[in-house]
Amino acid sequence: MFSPLNSKTVPLNAKILHVPDLHEVVSVLQTELSKNFHEVMVEVVDCPNLMEEPFNLVGGGLGGSPTLLESGGPLNLLPLEDRRKVYNIRTLSELVNERDDKDLLILGVGAGPVHLNGKNCEIIVNMKVTSNKDVKTKCYEAVVEGAEEKIDLKPIRESDIYAYMTNLFLSEGKCGKVLKVYCRKRTGSMNFLESIRLALLGFYKEKCVGLGGIFLMKNGTFIQHLAKNSKQSLPYTFELKTYEMPGPLNAVGTLFSHPNRMGLRVEHFHSFSKSSFGGHYHIDNTPSDVEYEGYFNFAEKVVRADILHFNN
Repeated sequence: MFSPLNSKTVPLNAKILHVPDLHEVVSVLQTELSKNFHEVMVEVVDCPNLMEEPFNLVGGGLGGSPTLLESGGPLNLLPLEDRRKVYNIRTLSELVNERDDKDLLILGVGAGPVHLNGKNCEIIVNMKVTSNKDVKTKCYEAVVEGAEEKIDLKPIRESDIYAYMTNLFLSEGKCGKVLKVYCRKRTGSMNFLESIRLALLGFYKEKCVGLGGIFLMKNGTFIQHLAKNSKQSLPYTFELKTYEMPGPLNAVGTLFSHPNRMGLRVEHFHSFSKSSFGGHYHIDNTPSDVEYEGYFNFAEKVVRADILHFNN
């Protein structure tokens, strides 16, 4: 049986992040991403309404007390699932938020099961908790189904969603200035996220910067994985299955320039779509056709929940 942790008892460690000037970041990324993509345009823009097409988020923007939250980690899944280490995404995010009088937009990823009797899956978190505690959710779980191991992207209706680990971007969902990153036709070996992260690391060095948001995989085919149960009896063992998935896909998640001596996962984005496709983003496999468009905001702090083990 699962034994979900009481969010109020989960140990929390917080650190302030370096918040760079957006116009400075434009210069850094424009130069460095051009080494990996044929066409690059990095801009500071007013955030589009992310509740509209093609984004389909439950909040309109990425502003207002931006915070990154990471809980648990892969050690909760390996070598067997640790069913004592299951976090409630909503209640833990509310605890970290500390602003009961403000709306809370929760975007990012988790490793399921979503339900306490579920199977391993990739969680796409897209949830809003209003100041009067109403919950709106367009979350998904991407699961491997049947003997043919087909991809199934299922809406999550419940407000209580459980995960062994999460990487979340928290904000009030306010509109404001954001970083827009457009790249087309990959010429180098790095994926979209790695090229951004290494550019930030190279410029800001020991100053840790962290961001969250959404990027669109507008054109191309993409390598993504899904978690699955490698056997049907409990306790499950954890296994990944890789798929090729066509765009368009929308991915939400978080990125850090480095682990910040907290064991932070430096890149973690999961995608969803209007079709059955969704999963953990790795890279495109059609570099001449690929097209990315991302909207990001930098976080003011990171909260590490339930640190398991880290060396950096």
